[in-house]
Amino acid sequence: MAKYSRIEVATVMKENGMVPLFFHSDIELSKKVLKACYDGGSRLMEFTSRGDFAFEVFGALNKYALAELPGMILGVGSVTDAAAASLYMQLGANFIVTPVLREDIALVCNRRKVLWSPGCGTLTEIARAEELGCEIVKLFPGDIYGPQFIKGIKGPCPWTSIMPTGGVSTSRENLKSWFDAGVTCVGIGSQLISSEILANKDFEGLRLKVKETLEIIKELRG
Repeated sequence: MAKYSRIEVATVMKENGMVPLFFHSDIELSKKVLKACYDGGSRLMEFTSRGDFAFEVFGALNKYALAELPGMILGVGSVTDAAAASLYMQLGANFIVTPVLREDIALVCNRRKVLWSPGCGTLTEIARAEELGCEIVKLFPGDIYGPQFIKGIKGPCPWTSIMPTGGVSTSRENLKSWFDAGVTCVGIGSQLISSEILANKDFEGLRLKVKETLEIIKELRG
């Protein structure tokens, strides 16, 4: 079961300002990626469930985090139904991220007080997600909507917490546009954990990139 409640996870998401997204079928490589992010200062990781036997990799990764990386919060993304969400929560997922708004996922996560973040693309979807207890809404795909969409949402709904995913990079200019618009945090995948880093096994480079990105976010927030 989850080690951290949805309120605790939401708090860390807001404090860190960034959630790295990652999937790889190699368990040992995944552990090194996770540790590099942890050593760079990240206390969150979204493991994207996109490959065969992904649940086995996540289970091993979460056991590693619990044993070796105190305070590291692992969750699972790309979850598309309640059964998958329940399976990952049995393996200790601390949050569930979905590409779409699914009420069946909301129910199983709320039952266990696990944070769930649904992909939304309209104000109506966002409002419904919040009615279902969502703490932080995922704006997906972020590059389609952009920071202006978030500014538009925050006008009539200043209480809404948003995490754009897709189209977020590690550059200061890109991050500034999102945080100026009022995001709570950002999700970053291949722009942070690139194919080049993985191919070269440049875990020190990843550590430095995570550290630099978190420092930029902290500066932007003042």
